[in-house]
Amino acid sequence: QVQLAESGGGLVQPGGSLRLSCATSGFDFANTGMAWYRQGPGKGREWVGYIGSDGHINYLDSVADRFIISRDNTLKTVYLQINHLIPEDTAVYFCKRVGVDIWGQGTQVTVSS
Repeated sequence: QVQLAESGGGLVQPGGSLRLSCATSGFDFANTGMAWYRQGPGKGREWVGYIGSDGHINYLDSVADRFIISRDNTLKTVYLQINHLIPEDTAVYFCKRVGVDIWGQGTQVTVSS
């Protein structure tokens, strides 16, 4: 079965950085595109970026200068590096396999001074 386990979130001051991880199992990770989403307080789930099996990457325009998605096929893990965090980044962050509506628990990012 497909399993996704996000981690790496936490409480950070504005301007700080975090690296989120999504460890996966149960599917052919190396040949699968992966996406990151986030859901802020009282908001809907928002797509923030994607990395394809070929390494192609797209980002939500508003975060493209600060977010970096990468993947490690050996570890079957996709990463989201978030730099220069701002309060608007506060959300639960999820990863998702492209084309499959299965979600992990998410990891909470809180940006506050």
